[in-house]
Amino acid sequence: MSSPTSRKPSAKATAKAAGPGRPKDLGKRAAILEAAKVLFIEQGYSGVSMDSIAAQAGVSKLTVYSHFGDKETLFSQAVQSKCIEMLPDALFVADAEGPLRDQLLGIGHAFFELITSDAALSIQRVMMAPETDARLRELFWQAGPLRTCEALAEFLRSRTARGELQIDDFAQAGQQFLTLVKGEVHMHMMCGMPLSPAETDATTHVAASVDFFLRAYAPRGAGND
Repeated sequence: MSSPTSRKPSAKATAKAAGPGRPKDLGKRAAILEAAKVLFIEQGYSGVSMDSIAAQAGVSKLTVYSHFGDKETLFSQAVQSKCIEMLPDALFVADAEGPLRDQLLGIGHAFFELITSDAALSIQRVMMAPETDARLRELFWQAGPLRTCEALAEFLRSRTARGELQIDDFAQAGQQFLTLVKGEVHMHMMCGMPLSPAETDATTHVAASVDFFLRAYAPRGAGND
């Protein structure tokens, strides 16, 4: 008979003694996010299962749940990942060198490219569908549009503090800027309407939007009346 000291510890006891476990595989996490972005765009939220995401990513369903917990969290993270990919935090660094107009042009072009991409248009149509759950719309809003609005408002606050703009309500000003950049083109694309070459000229459109915004919020006494 073996003595108590010679018994092997249980798997549960070993795991507890070893601590929280191995760090999660960042490569697998990235693969899961990429798979989720593709499938949610192609099939919508309700048409995608955790099984299909796992198969697309080449991992087990258990691995998907290990990284993201549930489908709602994965959807939210996929939306956020796409927005950060196309609107990186570096765009909103207020103390970056260079003229304010150039930085607003950078933000405007990145935002316009994002909202007119096939991926964004597809997800936005899903969010507008009557059958889409209100909870899902809220997750989308927080992971995507709200992040952009808050980052832009903070950017405008910093540039106003430097005397480059005259703004009282930074959130409202940011929303106005994004609405200018969206323009009529975005609604046409959401409706699947054909666009003329002039309407698809993003360079001219974004520059006009930026210049309008700068005139509207020029510091008082700057000679831009």
